[in-house]
Amino acid sequence: MAGGWSRDGAVQDQIEASIQDELQRLQARRATVGVSLTHCAECEEEIPSARRAALPGVKLCIDCQLERDGRPAQRSGINRRGFKDSQLK
Repeated sequence: MAGGWSRDGAVQDQIEASIQDELQRLQARRATVGVSLTHCAECEEEIPSARRAALPGVKLCIDCQLERDGRPAQRSGINRRGFKDSQLK
C-alpha cells in the first residue's frame, strides 16, 4: 500500500523502523537500570535469584509488586486536558 509518491512497502518499512527504535530504547534503558536488591524493599523477604536475573534492577518481591500493580494510580487532580471551564472550579 503506497500513498502519493512513496514506493510500495514504505509504510511497512516505517512501522518496522519505529518498532526497532523503541526496542533499542527499551534495551538501553534496561541496561542502565542498576543492581537488583536481594531482599524486597517493602517486606524484607528474599527476592528469588531467577526474578533478579530476569528483571535487572528489581526492588520488590512478587507479592509486593502484584499488590502495587493492583492499586489504582494516584491522581494529581490537575486537569491535563486543558479545558478552561473545568479549571475554573
